[in-house]
Amino acid sequence: MRDFYPMKVGITGASGFIGKYLIRRLRVRGHKAVVFTREGGGKAPASVQTRPFPPDGPPELRGLDAVVNLAGESILGWWTKAKKSRIVESRVGTTDRLVAGINALPSGKRPRILVSASAVGFYGDRADALLDENQPAGSGFLAEVARDWEESAQKAEASGTRVARVRIGIVFGKDGGSFAVQRKIFGAGVGGRLGDGRQWTSPVHVEDVAGLIVHLLERDGAAGAFNAACIEPLRNADLTAAIAKALHRPAVLPAPAFALRTLLGEASHLLLDSTRAVPVRTLEAGYVFRYPTPEAILADVCAPAPASASVDAPGTVR
Repeated sequence: MRDFYPMKVGITGASGFIGKYLIRRLRVRGHKAVVFTREGGGKAPASVQTRPFPPDGPPELRGLDAVVNLAGESILGWWTKAKKSRIVESRVGTTDRLVAGINALPSGKRPRILVSASAVGFYGDRADALLDENQPAGSGFLAEVARDWEESAQKAEASGTRVARVRIGIVFGKDGGSFAVQRKIFGAGVGGRLGDGRQWTSPVHVEDVAGLIVHLLERDGAAGAFNAACIEPLRNADLTAAIAKALHRPAVLPAPAFALRTLLGEASHLLLDSTRAVPVRTLEAGYVFRYPTPEAILADVCAPAPASASVDAPGTVR
């Protein structure tokens, strides 16, 4: 017997990697997804209701039980001034408009919960420090963006909407996320550690990101920050060795830190910062990871897909 009722859930950023898995997970659990779309943005998945998200105001939120905010410009690429501005606007600006729409609705008509994406980059470069959800924001561009992003989402609490902030680690999946790039690099035989390899990384399977979001939607009272990262963070050198082993490929070409800084500029922080995030509040909230360790994640994403498998088949996300 279910201990929750079916919800109508509005989603921003639904055309992204996580959004596609989230929509399937919602469907399996008996919920209905409503996708917000922008002019010129990604295509909405088939067979789901859509609503426009205007560039200068909030979307129509009436009739929604919940909202999941996944919108955000990719942080990959050279961080020019214009790129950084788009990263901020697509996260903080979008969330500001979304929350303004929630707060403008009359009492009893507002979504009861907002689950808003954030990132473990919130903690910044913290060396070997163990980072649970109670730790403060770090310094640097990514940490400042994540902090402002979360503060924007929290403003929905003013009207009584429950707010959960999901700090997402490095996302792995068979058909996207960071592993899509890593598979090509290691497949070409040019994989290796980044810098000295001692920086901590916090991987997570895309199905666990989607699973945690739905868990928070369904769990009354779950609010605040939750790390979407597997229970065993590991150093970059160890992750590199694990990927090489899983793919049966060598990992003998390290990328020196100075070369990464020269090639990528400020964006090299994505590869060299050390973030040892652990999901303490996530586990306390009762979420059970399907892929709790890096070994479990890699065993799944590196396994050959069955010939008849379809990522869009109902039930593929449990």
